[in-house]
Amino acid sequence: MTKRIMVTGGTGFLGSHLCERLLGDGHEVLCVDNCFTGTKGNIAHLLDNHNFEFLRHDITFPLYIEVDEIYNLACPASPVHYQFDPVQTTKTCVMGAINMLGLAKRIKARIMQASTSEVYGDPEIHPQPESYWGRVNPNGVRSCYDEGKRCAETLFFDYQRQHNLEIKVARIFNTYGPRMHPNDGRVVSNFIVQALKGEPITVYGEGGQTRSFCYVDDMIEGFVRLMNSDDGFTGPVNLGNPGEFTIMELAEKVVAMTGSRSEIINNPLPSDDPRQRKPDITLAGSELAWQPGVVLDDGLKKTIDYFSAMLSRGEI
Repeated sequence: MTKRIMVTGGTGFLGSHLCERLLGDGHEVLCVDNCFTGTKGNIAHLLDNHNFEFLRHDITFPLYIEVDEIYNLACPASPVHYQFDPVQTTKTCVMGAINMLGLAKRIKARIMQASTSEVYGDPEIHPQPESYWGRVNPNGVRSCYDEGKRCAETLFFDYQRQHNLEIKVARIFNTYGPRMHPNDGRVVSNFIVQALKGEPITVYGEGGQTRSFCYVDDMIEGFVRLMNSDDGFTGPVNLGNPGEFTIMELAEKVVAMTGSRSEIINNPLPSDDPRQRKPDITLAGSELAWQPGVVLDDGLKKTIDYFSAMLSRGEI
């Protein structure tokens, strides 16, 4: 059945891939974004599609439209961007959630919240299951995002309990792939751009902290399966790749795959940087029959090719 679906944050990295997937599935897509971190270039190839519409709008202000489903992805997602204007980041998480939930309530639409593994903070449990409540600094430099997303989850479940709203909550772990912002400060894009330019590759701390990297196509498949799952399953559900790598291992892999002569240097560790991050995806497997299929080397190759093309065009 064809649906009219809204994607907030639709010009961003994940949002643009989701818009593309939903159009491919035969739906009408309304992409909503204020383009603070996203770019219309990410959706340029979709603008001629008669089932696609772009609306420039900031979701901290109410929106009055008619759709069947809402994917709420709007929010800066990398530290360099969400710390640039931390008050606006919190407003986007909290006021944005209130506005989108209010819209979903009025039009009786199903709504999915793009939450984050950052709700776990610097975890004491490894890997992190959905039952873990987290260890988050409420007043640190990352709190605008961490606590903003935690509050958004609270709002989603309160709207479900109070108004019987159909909600879905996904906790997204590190995701990478084409259309990442080249200057967003995330480790995959940082390392690839530095390696391609022959610049020193900056590893924070000793590089022993671990991350798990999920390729974007796998993540989008998880979103769609979650949105289409049974009414009784709300989440929160972890979506990510449980393969675990140290930051130093990633740096060495990127250097090898790009053939770069970049040296790896160590910088001071940022405040509140998690030491370990790995999803327990047992719930996603049992409820959504989902697991990632793209191995890191294959995903990195596609991402390196994307940034290499950008570099050759003089865009980075």
